[in-house]
Amino acid sequence: MIRIENLSKSFTLHNQGGAVIPVMAGAALTVDTGECVGLTGQSGAGKSTLMRMVYGNYLTAGGSLRVGGLDVATAEPREIIRLRRETLGYVSQFLRVVPRVPTLDVVAEPLLALGTPLPEARDRAAGLLARLNIPERLWSLSPTTFSGGEQQRVNIARGFAHGYPALLLDEPTASLDAANREVVLTLIEEAKARGAAILGIFHDEAARERVCDRLIDVTGFTPGLKSGVAA
Repeated sequence: MIRIENLSKSFTLHNQGGAVIPVMAGAALTVDTGECVGLTGQSGAGKSTLMRMVYGNYLTAGGSLRVGGLDVATAEPREIIRLRRETLGYVSQFLRVVPRVPTLDVVAEPLLALGTPLPEARDRAAGLLARLNIPERLWSLSPTTFSGGEQQRVNIARGFAHGYPALLLDEPTASLDAANREVVLTLIEEAKARGAAILGIFHDEAARERVCDRLIDVTGFTPGLKSGVAA
């Protein structure tokens, strides 16, 4: 489902005379359906950069990056938008939503974008919010007023609302208590069971051991850094 071959990335520092900094070269990995692959490596090795390239937030400098049948590296913007709507979900560490939109509709939005009837979308959203222990009295409020932990759980609910064939997870269990951590890990296991291909960053070692089928050390893709051990 996710296939990366000879991927490279560099940043141009326009405020420093146009200096070009290579940050990734020769990256290669695959994530099959029903599989969770964890990215490892020291801070600054490029884990988040790789995830952002997969999602189409960063342009690549070269190589191939396919999600389903689409090469994200060469895709048109409208194709990226459709990919995100139908195929590729992304649970980031931070919730970014339009202010004043009720939490229930924030979580339901991915389903509404696909044409799901409003009652059905809200029912699915309500079920996820309840599983993630967001009190019902908060569902009519904007999540921009919530605590950091509550916002993270709303973000997770939104990311799992639609059954995306592929998912990107950036620290999905960070800062969660034991009960909510268990809910998130169960959601990941359920997604794998239905065939989702998952690429994630998990600094929680126990969570990584539980849900990841393989680990890939991105240090080997980073110019100037020594490669670590990939499992």
